[in-house]
Amino acid sequence: MGGSQSLALAESITDWWSLAGVDALVGEEPAGWLVLPSANDAAAPKPKPPAASEPELAPLPAALQRKDAPQPAETKGPVAFPDGWYDFQQWLATSGDVPGSQWDARRVLPVGQPDAPLMLLTAWPEIDDQRDGTLFSGAAGQLLDAMLLAIGTARADCYVASLAVTRPAGGRCDGDEAAELDRLLWHHLRLANPGRLLLIGSDIVRMAAASELPDTRGKLLDINQEGGKVATVAVAHPAMLLARPAQKAAAWDSLKLFNRGR
Repeated sequence: MGGSQSLALAESITDWWSLAGVDALVGEEPAGWLVLPSANDAAAPKPKPPAASEPELAPLPAALQRKDAPQPAETKGPVAFPDGWYDFQQWLATSGDVPGSQWDARRVLPVGQPDAPLMLLTAWPEIDDQRDGTLFSGAAGQLLDAMLLAIGTARADCYVASLAVTRPAGGRCDGDEAAELDRLLWHHLRLANPGRLLLIGSDIVRMAAASELPDTRGKLLDINQEGGKVATVAVAHPAMLLARPAQKAAAWDSLKLFNRGR
């Protein structure tokens, strides 16, 4: 093949590549243009990973939970009162479940035995009583002893108790505390089983007789207890009688009812 023919052939080949769209060199090394890339080739399209589902969160250990998180409220049933006399007295002296025992650390406990001919019952100790550890202490106690002597009895022959063993702030209680004391009242009276009952002070009169003290003057009250009745009289607290001597006449009008039938 002559030089002119070689030149014509080269130009023909160049013209063909130009028509094919190849007008520049792409590299010095030969490439397999018709070979398919392998699956691991970086140029190969990679499958889209499936969407990961949200993991389930395990509950926090108790030690890591918030201490201030609201907790379900615990429902506490009514306090069970001991049925035996001596168990009941020990419970009044030591148990934290005694209604009213949370008001003060110093308890003033009942004195005497069950089935006494007369029970003296007040709502709670006075301030002086808690200081001395004895119900009806000081000058109020001396006046009470004189009142008992006037109806022919003595404190030593009586069962002496307060409904609550400590004194509430301000000398008042209401709501759930009053409801628990009401339950305690009737349980205490059933165990004490006195022959007669002297209610001392306006608070215990409202609780036990559902009445105001002035309305009980000169009246013999009947308190129902376990289907029976106990003869009951109500008087102002001796501390009140010392502060208001004019009320002594009303107390005597009620006390002398105990002398009837003697």
